[in-house]
Amino acid sequence: MSVFLQQLPALIGVVIGALGSYVVVVRGDQMRFRREQAARWEERRLAVYADYARSVKQTVTVAYRVAAHLGHGTHPDPLTPEEAKPLLAEANTGRDPSGEALIMLGSATVVRKAREWVVTVMEMERFVRESDQDTAAWRALLDQQRAGREGYYAAVREDLGLPPGHSARWPVRPADQVPPQR
Repeated sequence: MSVFLQQLPALIGVVIGALGSYVVVVRGDQMRFRREQAARWEERRLAVYADYARSVKQTVTVAYRVAAHLGHGTHPDPLTPEEAKPLLAEANTGRDPSGEALIMLGSATVVRKAREWVVTVMEMERFVRESDQDTAAWRALLDQQRAGREGYYAAVREDLGLPPGHSARWPVRPADQVPPQR
């Protein structure tokens, strides 16, 4: 019995070491799983945010093209309001599912900023559908849309923990300085 008692501390040490190793491995696996899961959700949110922005920009692009036809812009491929109707309908149809995904996965701030942006884009759409001729009103809508987009992107970057980005405000030549087409 004295041999067993002499080896008991070593045996207890082995058992404690094995339990400690088990706990460390299990905790490490749990932490790795949580990190990987968070990264997957972050990637998914980024995809949803980008998809929503793309769908809103489709409407903006069509509106720019119709506005050019109405004399409010310099887009190189103007569209008549009649030609734009199916494109606007398609853009709206595409925006609905991406908006639902945004509501489901987006942060409250991003969803709020997305709403502000899309409300302005819907006003732009109404403007071109009605063939409005008020250039000052169109310019105001452009400024609102650009600010809305900038606010949306800033909220997305903040939600994803990204550094501040570009404002996406590019210098544009006025219509009277556009070179003639050949």
